[in-house]
Amino acid sequence: MEISLKYLPGGRAAASGNMMAQSDLDLKETALKEDLKFYFMNPCEKYRARHQIPWKLVLQILKILMVTTQLIFFGLSNQLVVSFKEENTVAFKHLFLKGYSGVDEDDYSCSIYTQQDAYDSIFYVINQYKQLKNISLGTLGYEHDGSGLKICKQQYKKSTMLHSNDTLNIDVSTETECIFLKPQELASKKAEQKLNSSFFNLEFYRLIQVEISFKLKGIALQTIHARELPDCYAFQNTITFNNRAQSGKMKIYFDSDTDIQECKDWHIFSSVLQKNTQYILVFDGFVILSCSASLILCTRSIVLALRLQKRFVNFFLEKYKRHVCHADRLEFINGWYVLVIISDVMTIIGSILKMEIKAKNLTSYDVCSILLGTSTLFVWVGVIRYLGYFQTYNVLILTMQASLPKVLRFCCCAGMIYLGYTFCGWIVLGPYHEKFEDLNTVAECLFSLVNGDDMFATFAQIQQKSTLVWVFSRLYLYSFISLFIYMILSLFIALITDSYDTIKKYQQSGFPVTDLHEFLKDHGTVGYRKEETSMPFICCCRRQQSDDSLILIN
Repeated sequence: MEISLKYLPGGRAAASGNMMAQSDLDLKETALKEDLKFYFMNPCEKYRARHQIPWKLVLQILKILMVTTQLIFFGLSNQLVVSFKEENTVAFKHLFLKGYSGVDEDDYSCSIYTQQDAYDSIFYVINQYKQLKNISLGTLGYEHDGSGLKICKQQYKKSTMLHSNDTLNIDVSTETECIFLKPQELASKKAEQKLNSSFFNLEFYRLIQVEISFKLKGIALQTIHARELPDCYAFQNTITFNNRAQSGKMKIYFDSDTDIQECKDWHIFSSVLQKNTQYILVFDGFVILSCSASLILCTRSIVLALRLQKRFVNFFLEKYKRHVCHADRLEFINGWYVLVIISDVMTIIGSILKMEIKAKNLTSYDVCSILLGTSTLFVWVGVIRYLGYFQTYNVLILTMQASLPKVLRFCCCAGMIYLGYTFCGWIVLGPYHEKFEDLNTVAECLFSLVNGDDMFATFAQIQQKSTLVWVFSRLYLYSFISLFIYMILSLFIALITDSYDTIKKYQQSGFPVTDLHEFLKDHGTVGYRKEETSMPFICCCRRQQSDDSLILIN
């Protein structure tokens, strides 16, 4: 009895310590459940719980309007640039290609078949370049005084051709010879001497190609009508007379590389243009500010989510002595926020480039187009997140999420068959069908056939020069269409349909319960529910209470 009395105070202290530890653990669990419950609420529920204004939602809606408006303005401006480039390319072909019909024959502009046509076409380019300022309808000029025509001919090294027995002795190594004609020299006797030199005595049996290159400059004045400052352009034109095949048909290629440059020493007297430019620059500045605010808020949300995940993992390990599964950890990583962050970064960089382009300090239209176009795509895709708060729309998101892994695995298997058909069609049908001439064209043609496009033309355009190849083409096309449309495409749709049926079944009978779901299941939201007050317009559409237990909205 004395021993029991001796250790009784210590036992009470231990019991008291255990009760205090249990009480602290319960308080920690209650606080964690409240934070988790609040984290997985949608903006409207957060407003009703704590009257916390959904700034991210408001900012995303504002950003959608601003980014889309910015993209439309830039697209209209970029459309003028593309139109000016294309129209100048067509004008150059009509100016410098003799007998150009207005339509390219294939991947080349036109073709010639006689030696006299070759000489006439080459001297036609030289004469048109000489008279450019007198015949051109556009604001074209020579690049600078030192620029001019560069004419190069590439041919096999000296060889002999015996007409008596039709033999040819030739060295396959090549040599290139060039001459340069300046615009101011074309009317002089020096230019006539060059034109009458042995350089233009072409030996066509060893000629590979003749290449004529020259630079021109122009100004796009049509942008003034759109209240924008004009751009200055530099056109690097190259005309290639390709005789590499030695088939009796010389193909003429015309290539024009356009470089937008900063106009120097230009003076435009119009206050409207300057004000319009300033207004657009100010608007772009507001877009950058809104995207910066969105970037900060979303980054902050991800950081807080990772801290909450760490609290949950540590608490689960402390109380239940086991680790949280990978799926529950991913519930805290909001992929929509990551998408918004990427979109914001691209919009900020694209807006800065757009402001520099508008101020005529940069000419990176292509890079700016890619950044702004992709960011706008991500912004509109991000709208799906807010539609997911409604059960009807959320079915689409959950179906895509559930079917994506299976669809990717299926596409990997189907892709192997697709590549096999691509290589087979290219090597066998390439010489007999224009849609199978190269691998890229074959892949595009087969993808069109999978979607039921241009089937009859693909069958009909095969050349019937070889009966064996014609029969093979029928077996090839029929087997591909039957396999991909009736089997592979049907299985592809079945995978998505199966995921959709699974999601519908889960919505009726309940989703699989994970540790995170079980942890939050018994926690009510009484502490959050307040007396209902007037709601902002954005929160007027409320979800049904029965829907809240179906999924965790991330």
